[in-house]
Amino acid sequence: MGIAWVLPAVLAPVDWYAVARGDRRTESWAKPATLVALVAVALLLGATDTSAGAWLLAALVLSLVGDVFLLGDTDTRFRLGLASFLVGHLAFLMSFARLGLDPASWAWLAWIVLGTCLLATRRVVPATFARGGQALALPVAIYTVVIGAMVILAFDTGEPLIALGATIFAASDSTLAVNRFVEPLPWAPVAVMVTYHLGQALIVAGVLAAT
Repeated sequence: MGIAWVLPAVLAPVDWYAVARGDRRTESWAKPATLVALVAVALLLGATDTSAGAWLLAALVLSLVGDVFLLGDTDTRFRLGLASFLVGHLAFLMSFARLGLDPASWAWLAWIVLGTCLLATRRVVPATFARGGQALALPVAIYTVVIGAMVILAFDTGEPLIALGATIFAASDSTLAVNRFVEPLPWAPVAVMVTYHLGQALIVAGVLAAT
């Protein structure tokens, strides 16, 4: 069933290239299309056969909704996208929990991942408060807690692919937050999308392999 991965493997680089060139027209369809392709992969590989897979599908669909919202640049679109991804991460948590938690000897690495992300994003919440007050800063702070929990549970599944995917996903979100609210990073837009798609794909592969 490796052929199922061909479509997202083709679409994701199209989106990366569009982002690198600032081609918003191509990005507007390539970005959501990549998540649609990952949903198709999950369906083809039997995600509906297990509760962990069903929750994975829910997380992917919510991520797709978040992607569409984040195609806009306003703070309102950002908050809507943030809300979609927050609920999506809760769905990931449920998926990981349904797999059964069996922490490996390396599960403690999750705390290094979290510490690194918190260090990199330490100025994000103050910056969001300065920009939009509590209405923006509070959702960002809550999201940070939820994705942190997602990373911990990902490592606690004992599945290396899931742990690696969650780590890369967290790196993507951290880069996006710093670039949007703290300081512009010229390499960030492409880095965010590459790590986001790789993180999602690894989580999908890990969950499906474990079911």
